[in-house]
Amino acid sequence: MVTLAAFPTVEEAEMIALMRTDPDVWVEGLSQVATNSEGEVIAHCLLTRCTIGDTPALIMGPVSVLPHLQNQGAGTAVVTVCLEKAKELQESFVVLVGHPNYYPRFGFIQADTYGITITIDCPREAIMALSLNSDPLPSGVIHARFHGLT
Repeated sequence: MVTLAAFPTVEEAEMIALMRTDPDVWVEGLSQVATNSEGEVIAHCLLTRCTIGDTPALIMGPVSVLPHLQNQGAGTAVVTVCLEKAKELQESFVVLVGHPNYYPRFGFIQADTYGITITIDCPREAIMALSLNSDPLPSGVIHARFHGLT
């Protein structure tokens, strides 16, 4: 419900439903929600499997927050928890296509600085990457089946 409310089309919600059924991309524990005091879901963040070239990685998205609660910390909370869980699972790299003014607060940097590219047309500053440990980011094309990056 939160994803349907946060995006103008059903595409993102449908993508999540498909990813949940694919054991090659779905990672238990990397779908996190924030709830209000009544237990209603107000925000959601998802990390699923992808590759950077041939290197295993995770891709973040979609990140959803109910529109009337945006800019109040719920998105930051779910993103932070997802990244912490990924570290606990000893994952190494996360990529995303998102708002270039939002994600640097979590340590994301412009991906093309490291030779990371995608196959879709979007602003280069929107493609970001993060190393969850001390490993250097690999270079290569991001491949993520459900994100249109094949």
